[in-house]
Amino acid sequence: MKKRIPIVALLLSMTVLFNSCGVMFGGSKYQATIIAKDHPNAEIYANGKKLGTGQATALFPREKSLVVELKEPGCETKTQTFGTSFRTGNFILSVVSWGLLSLIDLGTGAAYKPDRKNPAIKQESTKDFTFTVDGPACTK
Repeated sequence: MKKRIPIVALLLSMTVLFNSCGVMFGGSKYQATIIAKDHPNAEIYANGKKLGTGQATALFPREKSLVVELKEPGCETKTQTFGTSFRTGNFILSVVSWGLLSLIDLGTGAAYKPDRKNPAIKQESTKDFTFTVDGPACTK
């Protein structure tokens, strides 16, 4: 029993010490809700994977752009790419707090976020974003 206490203490210490601000407060992935604006029957694909119809939610890595495709019969396929931006404040806090361990943010992708300068992206929380994609042009 007494041998377990130091092991548990060591594991807890490593968990705290080897994480950086970006990993602890944002993680390496975010949850995206993708909405096909005015097209509830449009199939939603994200990074080549079908997610659903009309509205879909999934987890995506922070360091990669999100490519969304909307497909609907009788309509052109609509493709929109959402880029990323650097989480500057979070990274600076990591460098000040953790020094070289802040490189963990870069390695895990936690140093990035969806680019909120795009009006189609709404940040709901640190880990939740809503992406609104205008529907495809239809011949109906």
